[in-house]
Amino acid sequence: MLFHSLQFLLFLPLALTAWWTAADRPTLRKVILVVASLVFYMAWSPAPVVLLLFLTFVDWAVGRGLAVSTSTRGRRALLALSLANNLVALGVFKYADWLTRIVVDAAAWCGVTLVYRPLGLLLPVGLSFLVFQGMSYTIDVYRRDLVARRSFLDVLAFMTFFPHVVAGPIVRAADFLPQLGQRPHVDDDTGGRAIFRIVLGLGKKLVVADLLEANLVSRVFADANAATGLDVTAAVVGYTLQIYYDFSAYSDIAIGTAALFGFTLKENFDKPYLSANLFDFWRRWHMSLNTWLRDYLYIPLGGNRGNRAHVLGTVFVTMVVAGVWHGADGRFLVWGALHGILLCVVRLWWWTVGRAKHPSILRTTATTLLTFVVVVELRIIFRAPDLDAAAVVFTAQGAHWAGLAAPLLTPIVVAVLVAAVVGHLVPHATYHRLAGVFARAPLPVRAVFLLGTAIFLQQVSSAETTPFIYSRF
Repeated sequence: MLFHSLQFLLFLPLALTAWWTAADRPTLRKVILVVASLVFYMAWSPAPVVLLLFLTFVDWAVGRGLAVSTSTRGRRALLALSLANNLVALGVFKYADWLTRIVVDAAAWCGVTLVYRPLGLLLPVGLSFLVFQGMSYTIDVYRRDLVARRSFLDVLAFMTFFPHVVAGPIVRAADFLPQLGQRPHVDDDTGGRAIFRIVLGLGKKLVVADLLEANLVSRVFADANAATGLDVTAAVVGYTLQIYYDFSAYSDIAIGTAALFGFTLKENFDKPYLSANLFDFWRRWHMSLNTWLRDYLYIPLGGNRGNRAHVLGTVFVTMVVAGVWHGADGRFLVWGALHGILLCVVRLWWWTVGRAKHPSILRTTATTLLTFVVVVELRIIFRAPDLDAAAVVFTAQGAHWAGLAAPLLTPIVVAVLVAAVVGHLVPHATYHRLAGVFARAPLPVRAVFLLGTAIFLQQVSSAETTPFIYSRF
């Protein structure tokens, strides 16, 4: 069920009505939330719900075991059970075929022929997000940073909460479960701002992301050699803008929808393309994933402790994991590894030359532009269907420059590109003020605004409805 579909437009009011009707009955409202979430998830694919329920049950049971166990060895064994269960599920459904192909190719290189039959397993939507959430629950209970829940219903509501279940943000149990136990409350200002944010997310998705994909990005990446150099360069930049507007749109709608139920989810983006360096970029992009990797991988591996070689190795390993998390494909591994190498280069530069405490505007502008170019170029690997196709796009950027010919840069594409850039430059405070204006406006004014926006989105959006990019991860 896509956020920008008629299904969701009908589903959300029904779910909200049932939820607020049971606002004073804690158990019933949790049941309603779980049922609504499972219905939402099954609209994508019914079968994986069984896997979701199994993973949740094991993590809940492990949490209960950790709550009563006093043996260090026993607690470690329980945690290992949870981690293994989650990672095996992720490995089988997401990585089994990829790993098998690697083994077969390696054997062929050694002169050994192996028979390979793809498993053909259906990857559950959002499995990577669900697995990381389940692991964070049991790890936090193991560390005694979180009290294990007695109620399976509570843990199930946390794992299945539909606004973020498909493509994040990755929610921590320590943030969500306390809110689940409180009576929900949404005032007029909060509700108005939530609706405005949902509308903003729909605009990002339908007006920017989908139009760039349909009219520029997909055409160039399908056959870069057939496009002019300017079109290819525009498409590469366009994809960088597209993936931000697509993913941040999902986060906006998820955060706004959660707010209508009385829940607060953490922000997932902070204008990443204005980052002064790659470390700054990764603090601003997909923040829920990167803080997860920091807290559950980077710091446990040593983080900034130890000698410099160890720190660099930890940075590199963390980025490789971030790359592989995105998909079972060698290009994601390469993409993550390249980011890891470049982050190590930045760290070495700081150690060798030093890091300016108060950089000049000129220096900050230069490093910001350089960081953006690096991110844009590495996005080619992320978007291309394979590494060979990525190499073609890389090469095509410098070829076919017959003046400034760019047949794909139609007025609508140029307008969307400009709007995307301007939208990214606008300060957060401006969006907050606009949301406040909408929230304080009289009901008829808000109704007219929403109706006009709906008509506008219907008229200008792409005819083909496309899923959110991160829903496949």
